Amino acid sequence: MNAQAPVNAVRSGSSITTRRLSKTFNGMTVLQPTDLEIPAGQILVLLGPSGCGKTTLLRLIAGLERPDGHDMIRFDGEDVSGVPIEKRNVGMVFQSYALFPNMTVAENVAYGLKIRKVERTKREAETRRLLALVGLEEYADRRISAVSGGQRQRTALARALAIKPRVLLLDEPLAALDAVLRERLRVEIGLLLREFGITAVYVTHDQAEAMAIGDRIAVMQKGRIAQIDMPQEIYHRPANDFVADFVGTMNRIAGRVENGVLTIRAGETMVRLNVGGPDRPTTLCFRPEAVRLTSASGAVVARIAAATFFGATQRLVAEVTPECRLQLDLPSSLSFTPGQIIPFDIDPAAILEFKARA
Repeated sequence: MNAQAPVNAVRSGSSITTRRLSKTFNGMTVLQPTDLEIPAGQILVLLGPSGCGKTTLLRLIAGLERPDGHDMIRFDGEDVSGVPIEKRNVGMVFQSYALFPNMTVAENVAYGLKIRKVERTKREAETRRLLALVGLEEYADRRISAVSGGQRQRTALARALAIKPRVLLLDEPLAALDAVLRERLRVEIGLLLREFGITAVYVTHDQAEAMAIGDRIAVMQKGRIAQIDMPQEIYHRPANDFVADFVGTMNRIAGRVENGVLTIRAGETMVRLNVGGPDRPTTLCFRPEAVRLTSASGAVVARIAAATFFGATQRLVAEVTPECRLQLDLPSSLSFTPGQIIPFDIDPAAILEFKARA
């Protein structure tokens, strides 16, 4: 994909504001009242499990669904709550591509311009420019059935951008692709959206995809936004248990704090961690990469149950007690075998604390 900024690119999309935006189907509220502020040109990723409301929110912004009330969605301050999708000037990219199989790549890209009765010479010039931008010039005359999944997804993206939409909406656009192609395209799509400076709302359940593409991420849970923030904040400072568990891998050590010390007991095994604060039941959480091997006194001691190679790192499953198994990321240059005993400590700055689960 061409990394140079497009000459006639959309300089900025529209800001999006929602106020108590909600949606009820057959008496069941699938999207709780939701407030959002998306500045012009920002990429917001809606991340969450199936059924959390992220696609419903996207469809409401698009105009494919009507909200429960009026004045709930605004583009650049203009109320579009009751405006149908064809009058909102939004571009959409779907998981299924939604391309016309009887048309060529170029004809698909030009379709929206043709519907808008753009003069043929200008239409063809804009189509060539977009095909060059997404690296599909040599495939312009091929039928959709004769190009790969990745090329089809690029065609769908170019077609959505051709109409210079106020807002670009993407619903799981890479879900149907293989892992290698998905990883490459998520980087390319992020670069392209930023080159265009377009406002985009991107739905996915893939955490790595969300981290790679989003300027901000809204993690959704049961029809609500559990946390909205920059990717680094979502990962390192999750707002609650759900976000901590859903985004990345999170270790948990449950116990009780007395006199500032968390003590975990299992038979004759005892682990103590200095955590401070009042006496309380608690759960300490930390990411697998927040550990280091140490020979210092007071280290946590664990038995390796399994080791998985991940290239630069390896993931260890380490048993502190029979009830407490942790996942630890350590350099792959080190050698570990199942049954080996390792001492390690946890970076205090990386430890999060949540209320103990019932």
